[in-house]
Amino acid sequence: MKKLLPQVDEWYRRRLRMVIWKQWKRIRTRLRNLIKLGVAKYKAWDYANTRKGYWRTANSPILNTSITIERLKQSGYIFFTDHYRKVNGVN
Repeated sequence: MKKLLPQVDEWYRRRLRMVIWKQWKRIRTRLRNLIKLGVAKYKAWDYANTRKGYWRTANSPILNTSITIERLKQSGYIFFTDHYRKVNGVN
């Protein structure tokens, strides 16, 4: 489980980022939200206008640095590795 859960967590985080990106349907919404998350305006404009697919964009450096693991945890998402450590008392 120690090897499997981190891989599943990686996929899960990418999937969450993809769903969030998909919810921001319009370019204007994507731009505004990226700027709120601390991305520079010119970079936010570049990524808001991207023609790449949702799955590929979800793995981009911009989304990985703006929608961080800490932000996802603050939003209430629980990750498998954290739950496993909590239940089994493993650090």
